[in-house]
Amino acid sequence: MKNNRNSVLTGVTGEYYVAAELSRMGYIASITLRNTKGVDILCSNSDATKTVSIQVKTGSEVNRAWILNEKAEKYHSPKHFYVFVNLSKNLPPEYAVVPSKVVADFTARIHREYLGSVSKSGKAHKDTPMRKFIDLEKRYVNNWDVLGLN
Repeated sequence: MKNNRNSVLTGVTGEYYVAAELSRMGYIASITLRNTKGVDILCSNSDATKTVSIQVKTGSEVNRAWILNEKAEKYHSPKHFYVFVNLSKNLPPEYAVVPSKVVADFTARIHREYLGSVSKSGKAHKDTPMRKFIDLEKRYVNNWDVLGLN
């Protein structure tokens, strides 16, 4: 039970950090209700002429790999973004701001490669709903301009 609660609190913490960061930059950021599928934050510029939706994924340790589900391959739009938040006890949060189309293309490609390879025992990998997004090169760290709200 404690681990479940911690993962929920970690996720909520990430959403509030992202909303706070967006607000600090002068944007209007609204956290959605918990039952809103695929959208954690709605954000617009100060005169509300440009709006984007954001899905937040939060980890409690510095990591460049994120586990998603198969919906990530199909759920994309030019106005929808992911913000991957890395939380660490002794460091400020780190944000990777990624267009949903980039996440969709990457997760689909990596999953195809996974299915086309074999396990250490030589058996074919079985299909799963799990997907992975990786930003090893830190290409998207603090990439807030990609939101196009300026």
